Amino acid sequence: MNKHVAVLMGGWSTERDVSISSGLACAQALQSSGFQVTKIDVDRNISSVLAKLKPDVCFNALHGPIGEDGNIQGLLNIMGIPYTHSGVQASAIAMDKIRTKEICSKAGLSCPEGCSLSRNDISILELEKRPFVIKPKSQGSSVGVHIVHPKDEYIPFLEKWPYGEEIVIEKFIPGRELTVGVLNGIALCVTEITSERGFYDFSAKYEPGGSKHIIPADLPDIISRKALDQAVIAHKMLGCRGLTRSDFRYDDTQGSPGELYFLEINTQPGMTSTSLVPEQASYAGMTFSELLVQLLGAAECDL
Repeated sequence: MNKHVAVLMGGWSTERDVSISSGLACAQALQSSGFQVTKIDVDRNISSVLAKLKPDVCFNALHGPIGEDGNIQGLLNIMGIPYTHSGVQASAIAMDKIRTKEICSKAGLSCPEGCSLSRNDISILELEKRPFVIKPKSQGSSVGVHIVHPKDEYIPFLEKWPYGEEIVIEKFIPGRELTVGVLNGIALCVTEITSERGFYDFSAKYEPGGSKHIIPADLPDIISRKALDQAVIAHKMLGCRGLTRSDFRYDDTQGSPGELYFLEINTQPGMTSTSLVPEQASYAGMTFSELLVQLLGAAECDL
């Protein structure tokens, strides 16, 4: 309990504010558990800050590019500072939605049909059956995700697109939003997410009252078991460690038992007051502090 923990938060991605909320909540809980904690708002001078601070371990509360895509993990490997959550390779692959789907499809998971396009090729979208989903290739927290319904105009949206030259296009899956947290290779439970906005977007995730979490989800046993199993498969196939959260769509619009579709895996799940994994850990009988202590216990550098 005398370990010096540096909580990494903030950064300069579009998810900066969410990361700060996660980091402050984690820092407070770790301090209450007896750890020596230093909060670090990460900037491009992070290597010098850590070299001077010399923490025993880093708790990675960063979200989005730099903190979630293998960059900060590579730096910590070089510096020899153990850190929570996944390593370089797993983080980089999980951040790439197309590569993640390729790997998980080969492992037997059903994924929505889709592809990636250059922004120069958006005219091809006129041939796409609607509704379909537009999303960034490498972002989290539903940043940039947009559903194109019949008669929707998407070109103005893409003209202001700030998330790179590559765009992911996916078939829209009707039905219900499910998510499963995995801690050290063990699935916690299945949560169903509902929102009056009709779509679990960035604001629904992080604004008070933006969504409702049904825990455990009221599902056919075969679907619950499949979601739990597939979340563990995705976690292991990508080489993740510590904590992940896998998101699914469950299409029961044609009746039970319906079809389960894997969407993506998050290697840095949110740790805010409205976050899903802390709720699942609580349902499993684990306090927020106990969850964080488990993550610190699994902290390491890549071999």
